[in-house]
Amino acid sequence: MAKISDESAMKIAHVMHESVRAWQKANDQAIAPSWGRAPKWMKDSSVEAVRWRLVNPDSGVSAQHERWMNEKKADGWKFGRTKSGVKKTHPMMVPYSDLPEVERRKDALVNAVIDALTKPMR
Repeated sequence: MAKISDESAMKIAHVMHESVRAWQKANDQAIAPSWGRAPKWMKDSSVEAVRWRLVNPDSGVSAQHERWMNEKKADGWKFGRTKSGVKKTHPMMVPYSDLPEVERRKDALVNAVIDALTKPMR
């Protein structure tokens, strides 16, 4: 399934976003704003993650992270000790191998949620 409607991609991105928020809360991380309060760039990034996964269903978690970093870099983001949409800085703008374990697991969660909502049941 490589193509889905914008509405479907947005619904899947919403579920994925809220799953990440739950992960952040469970792991005592800073919690992203709820979907309804999330800035456009955050929602757009979530939708792009969904669309990319549909085209690359067998890619590993590290590939999803590299895709995310490339997207951020293209939009002017860079590494920073704190996440700031205003300054366009993010502490996870590092190679996948340098991510903390909790972040690598969060990236795996993103793929798992997208897969669960898009792949046919077997």
